[in-house]
Parts: sequence; C-alpha cells; structure tokens
Amino acid sequence: MMQNCSTEDVDSLTRTLDLVIYVPVLVFGLALNVAALVVFCLLLRKWTESSIYMTNLALMDLLLLLQLPFKMHAAHHEWAEDKKIFCSFLESLYFVAMYGSIYTIVCIAVDRYIAINHPFRAKQVRSKKNALIVCVCIWVFVMAATSPIYTFREEKKGDFNCFHRFSEKGWSTEIIVCLEVIGFLLPATVLVTCSIKSVRTLKASKDSDRKRQAGVRIIYSSLAAFLVPFTPCHLAIFLQYLVHKAIISDCKQKQNIALFIQVSINIANVTCCLDALCYYFIAKEVRSTKETLRLSISRARTTSSSDV
Repeated sequence: MMQNCSTEDVDSLTRTLDLVIYVPVLVFGLALNVAALVVFCLLLRKWTESSIYMTNLALMDLLLLLQLPFKMHAAHHEWAEDKKIFCSFLESLYFVAMYGSIYTIVCIAVDRYIAINHPFRAKQVRSKKNALIVCVCIWVFVMAATSPIYTFREEKKGDFNCFHRFSEKGWSTEIIVCLEVIGFLLPATVLVTCSIKSVRTLKASKDSDRKRQAGVRIIYSSLAAFLVPFTPCHLAIFLQYLVHKAIISDCKQKQNIALFIQVSINIANVTCCLDALCYYFIAKEVRSTKETLRLSISRARTTSSSDV
C-alpha cells in the first residue's frame, strides 16, 4: 500500500518518541502498579469487589508494561525469521493487556453503577465471588479474541519488524469492525452511560458533600483512564484501515496517519500510569470509610461514658 510513499522519516521520529515516552511509562508504571498490588493484596485486610477489580487492572497493566522493552527493541532492530512465533506471542499479550484493561475499567463502572443506582439489588448481584468470576471471564475472553494475531504475520522470508507491519489479513474489514465495535465502541458506550447515571444519582443523593465529591472523582478518574488513551488509538486504527483499503491514497495523508497511529499507541500505553488515578481514589475512599468508622466508635464511647 505504501510502495510509492516513504514513511522513513515517520519511522525515525517514532523511534525517538518510543524512548521518550516508553522509558518514563515503564519506570513509573512498574512502580505504581507494583505498589497497587502490595496495597490491595497485602495492606488492605478485607477485600472488596472494587479492590478485586483494581487488582485485576493492575495485573493487566503490568502485563502490558512487560511488553514495552520488547517493543522498544523491535523499533530499533529487525528480528530473525525464526522468532515470528515468539513475536506473535508478545503481540498477543500486548493486546490481551490493552483490551483486558478496557473491559476491567468497564466492569468497575458497571459494578459502581449497580451499587449506587440499585443498592437493594446490589446485595444480590455484587459479591467477591462474582467479581473474581468476572475477572477470570475477562482474561478468557480477551485471550480468545486476540488469538487470530498469530496469523497476522506476513509470510515473507527473512528478517521482520515485530509489533509493526501486520499482513493485509490483519487489516480485513471483519477484524477491524470487531476491534472497533467490540473492543472500543461498545465498552465506551457502557462506561459513559453508567458513569453519567452514577454521577447524577450521587449529585441528587443526601449524602455528605465530602462523600459525594469522592464518588464523583472516582467516576471521572475512570472515564479519564479510558477515554484519554484509547479514543485516539482506535481512531488512528480506523484511519490506517482506510489507508490499507486505498480509500485514503494521498501520500501526505498516509504519512500523517502513520505518525498519528504510532503516537496514539504510545499515548494508549500511558494508561498504565493513568490507572493510578483509580488506585489513588479507591485507596482514599477506603481510608475515609475507616476514619469515619473510628470517629463514630469514639463518639459512641464518649456518649456512653458521659451517661454513666
């Protein structure tokens, strides 16, 4: 598709961007997600539905982070032909982590929507066991959905660029429609709908301003962790699909789209750090609940002593 339109300048620029973006993301992402696992798995004595989902999200983020060193190496070096299976395995794990994060964020939003908007039904639906089952289902689903990646490598002989230049089969209409609709548009619709309804309910509730504001911040942080990194990425994938189908044929537009897709994928990887917003607000919410409980107990004891 790009025989008469060179993208060497774009490739050179994106290799530099990879180092500028991936190195900080790798350092801070590893630190934040390891810290999150320590907090949710060791420091919080009592697990909740939210902490289970957040642990799953941290695991997804760590899985994605572990692919970044290979991705950086592949951007600067061609791989030998005998490493195609290994490359496809890494590419599969990369997309498992990305779409696993998407669906975990959506499940967090749905879980919170049920708790806020249907508190009586939540007692029947929400449980730690159900949260664990949902997380396992997410892993199974995304691993099955990304399995076709093993067929996307071009059958050309010789060295190749891992994480780059999928065969035309990878850009088929069926694959792109499933990726855009099931991988992004459907989860985005569910997330935005649940978030809007939850915010409206919180603002109309009679809870304290502090509690309402904490709930609203958690919802907005989840929206940011989803929409900021994943919207440009999927728009870029759609535009690149139009290039592969020769619907966009202008060379300058092709070069701009080639740059856009590389930059947007880099931005999508920043989600490993953006998810830390969710971790922060969840931990803050738990601490606030414990402080309120201790204060209530202290007041009760003081009242009891004064009565005596």
